[in-house]
Amino acid sequence: MLISIGTLLLPLRSLPSIALDHLPPHEKSALTFCHEWNSGQDSFTIDTSGSTGAPKKIELRRGQMIASAQKTIKALGLREGMHSLVCLDTNYIAGRMMIVRSIIVSMDIIIAEPSSNPLKDLPPSPIDFAALVPYQLRTMILSPERERLDSIGRVILGGAPIDQDLLSEINELKVPCYATFGMTETLSHIALQKLNGVDAQDSFHVLDGIEITTDDRQCLVIKADYLDETVVTNDIVELIGGRQFRWLGRFDNVINSGGVKVMPENVEKAVGNYMLSQQIRNRFFVTGLSHQQLGQQVVLVVEGMLTKIQEENLLKWLRDKLTRYEVPKQVLYGDKFTTTATQKVNRAASTADAKSRPTV
Repeated sequence: MLISIGTLLLPLRSLPSIALDHLPPHEKSALTFCHEWNSGQDSFTIDTSGSTGAPKKIELRRGQMIASAQKTIKALGLREGMHSLVCLDTNYIAGRMMIVRSIIVSMDIIIAEPSSNPLKDLPPSPIDFAALVPYQLRTMILSPERERLDSIGRVILGGAPIDQDLLSEINELKVPCYATFGMTETLSHIALQKLNGVDAQDSFHVLDGIEITTDDRQCLVIKADYLDETVVTNDIVELIGGRQFRWLGRFDNVINSGGVKVMPENVEKAVGNYMLSQQIRNRFFVTGLSHQQLGQQVVLVVEGMLTKIQEENLLKWLRDKLTRYEVPKQVLYGDKFTTTATQKVNRAASTADAKSRPTV
């Protein structure tokens, strides 16, 4: 079992003592964790991403991480001798669990910088398994590396919802792509949804050993056989039997406008459909801003700039598709969205930086 670090190819079980301080941060982080794991360390401290609140530290036990990894290994048919691409920050759960899965099943590991396009300038090597955020996948699809992307054995996606534009692109890919549902508290994902191919799914399917219910907010409640406590999420879902669910949105994103609760994810889906039909690729999200009379008003925040006619046509189209409470009352524009260390859009910071269309 080998680990590829830049131009170095090293035996993972007997990593030589190298000067970690002289390595790039992503390589230093990955090798440090590998050293800790190989030494038999039993407890690991990890930060949450901070996408929906203040980041916090969580203690994870080795046995829990192994149990979580084994569920993914079984679900995706990972085997000894495969090659895994680790291109997410290994200071956080998604990147760290990629290393654990690789070690448990004896896959060779390729460490790449967590950039928008990790395949760029990556030395030739087969890749059987990769974990990406949607922004990385979109960049690769539009890049010269698209052909190499299609040669990967399987890709899991997490960290952010997958919009209609990206889903349309995924349907054209040969590489099997899976959406994941999970969080740091569940040690990465507890459910998968196949997004493309003849066996594509329209809902998440939970992994073995996972039980799901909902609370009185219709938010998902998770019991896992490797966790000490039940995890109560802020994710509003629709249960389908006892083993499947559809993700509808975040409870903490709900906008209360004039006493009417608006799901921003529902508005985002409509905006995404229009953007896709017009081949507009700007990133966007829907949020609520304080309003003196309504409490909150629905606002569309766009990265970059739409033309005035594009904005007008979009809002006209939305008025025909949504209720009057759901139609955005403002469109704000930001030069570039602020993201967290795990490449999730920070809605609060991005909204604070956004402005109305300049008047001429």
